[in-house]
Amino acid sequence: MDVDTRLVRSFLAVADEGSLTRAAERLFVSQPALTKQIKRLEDQLGVRLFTRSRAGMSLTEAGQVLAEQAPALLAACDRALRETRSAASRAARVLRIGFLASAANEATQDIIARFGRLHPEWRVNMRQATWSEPAAGLAEGKVDAALLRLPFPGQETFRVEVLLTEPRWVALPATHPLAARDRIPFRDLWDEPFVAAPPETGRWRDYWLAADERGGHPPRIGVSVEHPDDWLQAIANGYGVALAPESAARFYARPGVVYRPVTGVSPSRVGIAWPPAADANPIVQDFVRCCLEATEAAARGE
Repeated sequence: MDVDTRLVRSFLAVADEGSLTRAAERLFVSQPALTKQIKRLEDQLGVRLFTRSRAGMSLTEAGQVLAEQAPALLAACDRALRETRSAASRAARVLRIGFLASAANEATQDIIARFGRLHPEWRVNMRQATWSEPAAGLAEGKVDAALLRLPFPGQETFRVEVLLTEPRWVALPATHPLAARDRIPFRDLWDEPFVAAPPETGRWRDYWLAADERGGHPPRIGVSVEHPDDWLQAIANGYGVALAPESAARFYARPGVVYRPVTGVSPSRVGIAWPPAADANPIVQDFVRCCLEATEAAARGE
């Protein structure tokens, strides 16, 4: 019997939450779509997995068995896919590195050069991810390690070394009244519409909205985008403002967009992340060491 693992993941979300509504919010899907997924899984297995009532969703005896067995099944499937992709990369002597936006800023090229001197027979394949994928393929095993903005979804399951910290600024339309200021208190941005990452990015999106630093004042979303170019264009078009690392002013200059320092908001951090299984991989560990050495050298101005 072939069962779509995505249906099993949806089943586990409902089992954990005990509610279709809460599970749909967690999975960022509509409740009718989630209901269809559960029904499809029940049809494939030929059993009822839940008893539905006004109180919520309770597991049947068959559902309890699946809830106990499914996590190990999914973990084994994920591990097999990661190891298969990793084996292919080792055979080709290619180190796959995911990254978002400007990666490790100006230190990125030095990282690659340092690694190349250590392993001239290897090539680093840099894979840029969209903002709908803030873990840059790390969770799915598409990359061996990733240069990421912290925090990112699932961060607690990976090894992470912080490489650099920089202030968060705000990107504004050049015609915005606040663009005339040299420095902007974050509180003055609370009522502004924001250009945001997609909702499914969860706490990564919340971090770039500074949702926990608004004193309970909910953010306004002007538009959601996946790509830096779309993000810049939306800001230039006046659809909203956005928090950004200070380095964005250097890497993402665009006519119609200005960057200003913001006070009253925490800084941004960049980290190198890798799966625990790669602790024993000397190639990955050499790359991690090159990341640390290059960013330390950049901080010293070398």
